[in-house]
Amino acid sequence: MLTELSAYTNRWRQAPPAAKGLFSFCGMAAAFAAGSPRTALLVALILSAATILGAGVPVLRYLRVATPALLFLLASGLSLVVSLDFGGSTGGLSAHLAGAELPRIAQVSCRSLACLTALLFLALTTPLVDIVSLLRRCRLPDTLLDLMTLCYRTLFVMSEAVHETITAQSARLGYATFTLSLRSLGGLVANLSVQVWQRSQVLQLAALARNNDGALRFLGPDYPNPARAVSGAAVSGLLLIILAVTLP
Repeated sequence: MLTELSAYTNRWRQAPPAAKGLFSFCGMAAAFAAGSPRTALLVALILSAATILGAGVPVLRYLRVATPALLFLLASGLSLVVSLDFGGSTGGLSAHLAGAELPRIAQVSCRSLACLTALLFLALTTPLVDIVSLLRRCRLPDTLLDLMTLCYRTLFVMSEAVHETITAQSARLGYATFTLSLRSLGGLVANLSVQVWQRSQVLQLAALARNNDGALRFLGPDYPNPARAVSGAAVSGLLLIILAVTLP
């Protein structure tokens, strides 16, 4: 999990989650306040620099985490640029470029990119346990936060099960040929489905054993100088919003 690796090893790991969450929120506000695609790109560049240069997240790891979202953003932008006409003059399917809407499409895409960099800043510098604790202080429903925690734990359990199964199959030359690879892949999916079902039943029994009494809570670490960190994040975020508003 590259995201969790960065969250626990970055330079700002000991910064309070409230400070990082506030700066990320200000980054999203600045993205929406940007009046032009150029300004939105500048906001995205500043947020990326804060993550890479400030927090010390490696560039290649940052790009690997951001690539799926960037591909989705690219596909969304292309779907807005190209319009399909199912009832044109020829009676068939035709495609044409939405030339008049290009400025608005560029604005939406660049704002989305800036919001993505703001979320990446929070995700790559703050472990999910700290994010859940921050959201709990923001009075989000306990049920939603418990589901986030359980899904977070299930991802690691499934990842470990997949790794162990692939290792066992590779030791028996299960991926030596294309036919064996397909058979091993089917066995992997079947085995993983059974394991997920069994682990969910065990998790349900564990919840019933504690009578589902209260939310899942974790002890958080003590952060040095939290007030100063939050103040610095507020000032930096405010400057970023002012920059987005004032630039054309």
